[in-house]
Amino acid sequence: MAVLSLLAMPLGLLSVLLGPGELQVLQPAGLDPAAIQVEWQSPWIAGLTHDPVLDQIVEQYLAGLRRQGWSVPDQGVWIQVGQSVITEHQGEVPLPAASLTKLATTLVALQTWPLDHRFNTRVGLHGTVQAGVLNGDLVIEGSGDPLFVWEEGIVLANRLQALGIERITGDVLVTGSFTMNFEEHLNASLAALEQSMSAERWGRDARQAYASLPPDTPQPSLQVDGQARWVPAADLEAVAIDWVIQHQSLPLVAILKAMNIYSNNAMAEMMADLVGGPEQVVAQATTAAELPPEELSLINGSGLGTENQMSARVAVAMTVAIQQKLSAQGFSVVDVLPVAGEDIGTLIDRRLPPTAAVKTGSLAEVSALAGMVPTAQKGPVWFAIINQGWDIPDLRVQQDQLLQAIQAHWGVADAPPELRTKVVMQTGPYRYGDPSRNQVAKEAAPE
Repeated sequence: MAVLSLLAMPLGLLSVLLGPGELQVLQPAGLDPAAIQVEWQSPWIAGLTHDPVLDQIVEQYLAGLRRQGWSVPDQGVWIQVGQSVITEHQGEVPLPAASLTKLATTLVALQTWPLDHRFNTRVGLHGTVQAGVLNGDLVIEGSGDPLFVWEEGIVLANRLQALGIERITGDVLVTGSFTMNFEEHLNASLAALEQSMSAERWGRDARQAYASLPPDTPQPSLQVDGQARWVPAADLEAVAIDWVIQHQSLPLVAILKAMNIYSNNAMAEMMADLVGGPEQVVAQATTAAELPPEELSLINGSGLGTENQMSARVAVAMTVAIQQKLSAQGFSVVDVLPVAGEDIGTLIDRRLPPTAAVKTGSLAEVSALAGMVPTAQKGPVWFAIINQGWDIPDLRVQQDQLLQAIQAHWGVADAPPELRTKVVMQTGPYRYGDPSRNQVAKEAAPE
């Protein structure tokens, strides 16, 4: 590609990338797998290797923002290949980063638990079972499962009925850390749990969830005479409980994938709380990715609020640290981030290079994007773009065009095998409501 023709084009390579209609599909070239195996070092001690063409592409990108009236000092860009920073703009300046905060939450979760970690929800009986009736209370003990949704509640109720329990004369006592359907308020989670136990109480959302389960899944009809209510664990210390089911969550890697595909704030907040809160997220992420502490400041684990700030280079550093952590276990960053062309969620209206793994971030006045885009010449290119401005849809379009221009400059390529998705939600072991995750401790035998 001639440099002179490239530089004459608005926003880099737009006349090549964008025709009057759809994006032109370019033939992927080979991508050197060895480029993925670069030993990680902190990017602020990495060398600066300028690419004049890429410098011009980014300059044109910034010039376009300036023409639209956005303050150029309020925009952050960091583009890195291996240990080399290729180009950057305000890359060391902390800026409101919206849901790029979830990169920190993801990294710290990976530091805290193994990839196959599961959050257990125990189910026990307080009372006696006779002729299908539990004369007493059902006890649910949560441990912070961030992805306990309708499907899990429905299949759990089916398991109880398979044990021979058709009616509960008392209450459903919920203790520990329990949230259902990402509800902000505990009472809403309790109401959903109770609803899930009987198809007669289902609303539209529950029925839609049930429709995603295998066709032969029974519809539960568990009768609860009392109500679901939360009780402190201390109140149950002296209570005789016969634990009969241990419900396992999806594995951690799938929980993180679901969280980031939909940029689910409730899940991110739960994950941050489980590791000790935003202060611990900052502390552990800073250590794990060798971050300069002055470039990461968080008030929560989700990114809600402009007080959550990071520099573009910190966003890249955390993404690369996530890749390092995952690659040592046979996975990669694409297994915890949404992938263009594969996942919908926050990418539904984006025109990103296929197989790029990215994390989006949006607030009323912030649009951010960070992740990895594969190229033929340079292998995986790690990037972060943090924009401040009020026209969020337009900022997203320009981010997508910038990534298309970068990939076209270095050659279009699909991700190599090492960076292809292994965790595909709602398939195989990553399905919601998989009955095999309800492990029976022992059957509730009638007296």
